[in-house]
Amino acid sequence: MNDTSNRLAVTLGPLSLRNPVIAASGTFGYGVEYADIMDISRLGAISVKGISLAPRPGNPPPRICETPAGMLNSIGLANVGYDVFVSSYLPRLRALNATVIVNTYGTSAAEFAELAQRFDAEAGVAALEVNISCPNVKAGGIHFGVSGKPAAEVTAAVRKKTRLPVIVKLSPEAADIAEVAKAVEGAGADAVSLINTFKGMSIDVETRRPRLGVGFGGLSGPAIRPLAVRMVYQVHRAVQIPVIGMGGIVCLRDVLEFLLAGAAAVQVGTASFASPIAMIDIIEDLQKYCDARQLVPGDLVGGVQMPS
Repeated sequence: MNDTSNRLAVTLGPLSLRNPVIAASGTFGYGVEYADIMDISRLGAISVKGISLAPRPGNPPPRICETPAGMLNSIGLANVGYDVFVSSYLPRLRALNATVIVNTYGTSAAEFAELAQRFDAEAGVAALEVNISCPNVKAGGIHFGVSGKPAAEVTAAVRKKTRLPVIVKLSPEAADIAEVAKAVEGAGADAVSLINTFKGMSIDVETRRPRLGVGFGGLSGPAIRPLAVRMVYQVHRAVQIPVIGMGGIVCLRDVLEFLLAGAAAVQVGTASFASPIAMIDIIEDLQKYCDARQLVPGDLVGGVQMPS
């Protein structure tokens, strides 16, 4: 199968995708790294590694460790920065016909706004994903995403500076994630994506030291999937804008679960470490599922039948 048919196409507000399967930020590099093993244009989109105005070295190692049914990471948003990304990576992504969602990171609303303004002028950017939920940085990140007011302030600042679709990435650490979702919707977000990782910890019992260089890290993988599905369900019921679900997706059944909970699209992250072509397999399985039933992904969104 060379490509999917129009049956898998989805619309997320002003953003149209060939299918609802998106590479999650931070788990797929800048996208070009995978071009030798797959046609990255087949993906619904690639949410690239978080980009900040200036390069960031990230956190000290070790940065990753495996846990039961998941992994912890504390990369600390290490990235090449805006200038290198737009000069070295974005042209290659355009040449590969990839649909690019740029994940942005700032330590203030002004920094997020500056990134939005700069990317607004760049060809080949389909949307921005505003990361107000990373748990692995000392400034910015999760500090904006735990309550509605700071989340809305960042969203409004970004909205004023760009015509691109704005997706706000939400934190599971929020006291009320549905309240945060409503706040960013009111501030101009075109969609929300959720969930980012949960802050966790793993200890080496022989050395009695944390297994990560900074002690804590973000937990991802199948271990968090039931929590993510529940939050997607809650947010879908609270907002009118599209919801992009993520958290432990490894196969078609997981995608269907998120769609039924209310996600209009999904992001796949940790699964790509175990199988770099996991998303291609999922897209092909979703194509077969939809073709066999003569339906489109949108027919499933929010279709869970809750007990009365």
